[in-house]
Amino acid sequence: MKPSDAKPITVTIDDARRVSGLLLVPPKPQACYVLAHGAGAGMAHPFLAAVAAELKERGIASLRYQFPYMEAGGKRPDPPKLAQAAVRAAVAEASRLLPSLPLIAGGKSFGGRMTSQAQAAAPLAGVRGLAFLGFPLHPAGRPSRDRADHLFDVRIPMLFLQGTRDALAELAELEPLCAALGALATLQLFADADHSFHVPARSGRTDRQIRSDMLDAFAAWADALTIPSPHRRRE
Repeated sequence: MKPSDAKPITVTIDDARRVSGLLLVPPKPQACYVLAHGAGAGMAHPFLAAVAAELKERGIASLRYQFPYMEAGGKRPDPPKLAQAAVRAAVAEASRLLPSLPLIAGGKSFGGRMTSQAQAAAPLAGVRGLAFLGFPLHPAGRPSRDRADHLFDVRIPMLFLQGTRDALAELAELEPLCAALGALATLQLFADADHSFHVPARSGRTDRQIRSDMLDAFAAWADALTIPSPHRRRE
């Protein structure tokens, strides 16, 4: 993908804050993924650029955007309330720009978690499901499920795309969590991949192959969300 393929946009969070975004739309899009970056790198990171480009090949548009701290060149992530406001503003902008498309929201690590927190607090308008590219379930070396409590307040389908060597989501914690979330949670595991979806050479596979498999899984799951009445948890 050439940089010029993605259209620069502006996402307005409030009267005082605006952040940059990148919109990439295939000729006949079936859905749009509102894609938030991780804590340590912004929307132009090569991994996110590749995800956006390869989703375009699969007929899925994407809107990447910056969190305010990244827009300002800072390193310390925004407080959850502000990060969630950015998520909500990006979703609203995607809906404004592509009003006929079903939306999927989520992102890489921190961005996915801020998206799920926003959805748990109040439903994101027009969003059919959440997709996480490596959900950060716990700090490295400190396995727990404390960061997942809010997921039980999410009432739309969730897709967890996770590497089996992800130090921020050990399988002994992640698999029981997804089972507890029930039918709304879909877990797709990628052998030997770490939190960045990197695989060692000894695996016999490449990072690109892992990413392709991951996005095939994403596209298949997203297709199901185009059904008029997506599955919801029974109260």
